[in-house]
This record gives sequence, structure tokens and C-alpha cells, in this order.
Amino acid sequence: MLTLTASSTGWQVGLALGIAVIAVAAVIVIVIVLLAIRIAKQAKVAEQAVDVVRRQTAELGGVAQINDSGVRILHAARSLRKVAVGK
Repeated sequence: MLTLTASSTGWQVGLALGIAVIAVAAVIVIVIVLLAIRIAKQAKVAEQAVDVVRRQTAELGGVAQINDSGVRILHAARSLRKVAVGK
């Protein structure tokens, strides 16, 4: 009778341990999935922010033309000053 009791408790302990391992694994998987969803949301926001920055900095392409115009205006002003002052 003692052998029968020991063998019947062994499989119950094994089953309980198996269920506990599966529960812990399920919790880990759920946490990983929730973190992945959170990361995906943050990545989407970051991607939108990058698009905004890209649109805002695309206009900087005209800076070279503005600088060139400024230099021409400066040269013209110097020429006018030389004519006006006589130097």
C-alpha cells in the first residue's frame, strides 16, 4: 500500500510542477508580447516624428541660394558705397 501511495503522489507532483512551468512560461510569453506591442507603438510615434523632422528640414535646401543672394547684395552695396564715397 505504501508503494502504491508513493507512486500515485509522484505523478501528481510531476503534474503540478508541469502546470507551474507552463504557467510561468505563459506569463513570460504574455509579458514579451505586451512589451513588443508597446515597442511597436513607440516605434510608430518615432517614425511619425522622423517624418515631421524630414519635412521641416527639407526647406533648408534653399539656404545656399539665400546665401548666394546675400553675398550678391553685399557686393552691390559695397560697389554703391565706393561710387558714393569715391573710394
